[in-house]
Amino acid sequence: MTTSSRTEFVDITSRVHRLVTESGIKEGMAFIFVPHTTAAVTINENADPDVVRDMVMTLDKLAPWDDPAYHHAEGNSAAHLKASLVGSSVNVMIHGGALSLGVWQGIYFCEFDGPRTRSVRVGFLESASE
Repeated sequence: MTTSSRTEFVDITSRVHRLVTESGIKEGMAFIFVPHTTAAVTINENADPDVVRDMVMTLDKLAPWDDPAYHHAEGNSAAHLKASLVGSSVNVMIHGGALSLGVWQGIYFCEFDGPRTRSVRVGFLESASE
C-alpha cells in the first residue's frame, strides 16, 4: 500500500475481510501485523471520521514532530514513538467466515512517517472442527 501523507489512517477492514473470504476459513483467528517501526495497526470506530482526527491530534500532542529534545539522527522520533504507542499488530476472531468486529469497529493501518510504500501482513489460524 502507498500512503500519501506524513500521518494517515487507512481503513483496511474490507481488504482483510476479502482475505478472510478467500481463505475459506469459517472459524478461527486473523492476525494483522505491520512490519515497520514508524507505522502501526489499530482497531477503532470507523463510522465517524472525527474519531480518527481526534486520535491523530492527540498522538501529535503526545509526540510532536518537531520536539528539539529528540536525538534520533533521522529526524523521525515522533513516528517511532507513535508506532510504539499504537502497536504493530491486532487479532480479530473469525466467526461464520467473517471478521467478528463490533458494529462500529474497523481495522486501520496507521502511517506516521509517510508518504511511503508499506506492507501489512495477514495470517490466519483455523479452529479445529469437531
